[in-house]
Amino acid sequence: MTSTATLPTKMKAWTYAEYGKSSEVLKLETDVDTPQIKDDQVLVKVAAAGINPIDFKRMAGMFKVMDSPLPIIPGYDVAGVVVKVGSQVRKFKEGDEVYGDINEKALDHPTQFGTIAEYTAAAEKLLALKPKNLSFIESAGLPLAMETAYEGLERCHFSAGKSLLVLGGAGGVGTMIIQIAKQVYGASKIAATSSTGKLELLKSLGADLPIDYTKQNFEDLPEKFDVVYDAVGQCERGGEGSARSGKVKPIIDPKGIFSFAQTPQAFAYLETGRVVGKVVIAINP
Repeated sequence: MTSTATLPTKMKAWTYAEYGKSSEVLKLETDVDTPQIKDDQVLVKVAAAGINPIDFKRMAGMFKVMDSPLPIIPGYDVAGVVVKVGSQVRKFKEGDEVYGDINEKALDHPTQFGTIAEYTAAAEKLLALKPKNLSFIESAGLPLAMETAYEGLERCHFSAGKSLLVLGGAGGVGTMIIQIAKQVYGASKIAATSSTGKLELLKSLGADLPIDYTKQNFEDLPEKFDVVYDAVGQCERGGEGSARSGKVKPIIDPKGIFSFAQTPQAFAYLETGRVVGKVVIAINP
């Protein structure tokens, strides 16, 4: 393993030592051990971490049977700079700007040491070079939502010419599904639901038929769709190439960028369920 600079042995990280509401269990620790990397891992200085509904559901203990031991540093999504590489790593070198979801399986023993920290360790295969056209904040908003969208569309064998109805089109996953279905798969028609104030966003992302769920029940639509995708509260894995090509852009909530110190407020905002796109925490911006 190599390192061009002396790395700190301790770091700041948000952790929880018991399951519960984020407002009650999330604590800022200032003397957490900086992660040690394995031969196939890199150490990333975290610039930004995206948070997802799975983070607060995990914190609440919904997946405790499949979880890693407490205490846990939350966070799946990361964007940052490689500061140390394992002896078997070939894809990255120190100084590379990378992004990704550091958990290969969202619900099967996700790592105890997540991304809402000054440093995080991740397997080489789970990271990609950060798209040059995206900032760290934007990149941190992509991985898990884009993976979930791809995974869902693949599972239902979505393909060119098919029509799609997206329930929850303005959320982190929903905004990805609309773009990917339109730009990558070539959907013939996309309908998507949201509240009144988010209909224009749906149009801008590629939805042909934005539906205001406060005024209209999607089940009453005369049209029939090949696929109905419920984008509310999901979590899986998928792909990365379309971000680099510029076909898919991350949607960051206008009120959704928080500082490292504001992590509890970031979770409180995410938990309202009213987020447009993604919430991201700027850690070492």
